[in-house]
Amino acid sequence: MKIAVMDAGIGLLAAAAAVRRLRPDADLVLSSDPDGMPWGPRTPEDITARALAVAEAAAAHRPQALIVACNTATVHALPALRARFEPGLPVIGTVPAVKPAAAGGGPVAVWATPATTGSPYQSALIRQFADGVRVTEVPCPGLSDAVENADEAAVDLAITAAARHTPDDVRALVLGCTHYELVAGRIRAAVRHPGLPPVVLHGSADAVATQALRRSGLTPTPDAPATGTLTTILSGREAPLPAAAPTYAEGRLLLGPVTHG
Repeated sequence: MKIAVMDAGIGLLAAAAAVRRLRPDADLVLSSDPDGMPWGPRTPEDITARALAVAEAAAAHRPQALIVACNTATVHALPALRARFEPGLPVIGTVPAVKPAAAGGGPVAVWATPATTGSPYQSALIRQFADGVRVTEVPCPGLSDAVENADEAAVDLAITAAARHTPDDVRALVLGCTHYELVAGRIRAAVRHPGLPPVVLHGSADAVATQALRRSGLTPTPDAPATGTLTTILSGREAPLPAAAPTYAEGRLLLGPVTHG
């Protein structure tokens, strides 16, 4: 069994690690585009073209499912990706977890890139799934780039700035960029207020991993033997994971033996 995960950069580590935890015996193909990063400032047409190229590189390895572990690519390229690959290859997009975050009644904050914050796409999600819930959209300039480059000082600065714009009474926080899931612990600490319950973070990695297995006809088997292989494709070339990957727990999990408990 083989699952492919694609993104512009290392934001795909969160979804890949989630698949690995559910199926340690599944082979993983990680396809990204470091030569074309960042995708956010590109035109929708350019994003779609680059996403198709990254997906083609992954599809050449004949996976049973393809996870688009990128909010930007999901917004702009998911229809084209599905038209190109389905039904033979199921394509699973990544949607910010506004619905489960709002289910608790709020207040909710949505951390996202400046390009996504206030966008028609995100606004529509909030209208659809958070009607009647107070939602604060928080732009996080520089955070995804800092995570991509494993620049710890820049990560802390970006998180601190976003936390200042997050209301103190927020009870749920949506991680609206896959890169943010790699620094979830730092974000949780930054928005913690003494005397109040911890803020619940809502990412997308676990949900898309579960959906990928379901669409592949596979069941979660976290105690399966850790025999899954890892293939990494960087802008069409097979190569090791980027040097920044082991900075994060998800990268270390993918590079090392799977442990349980």
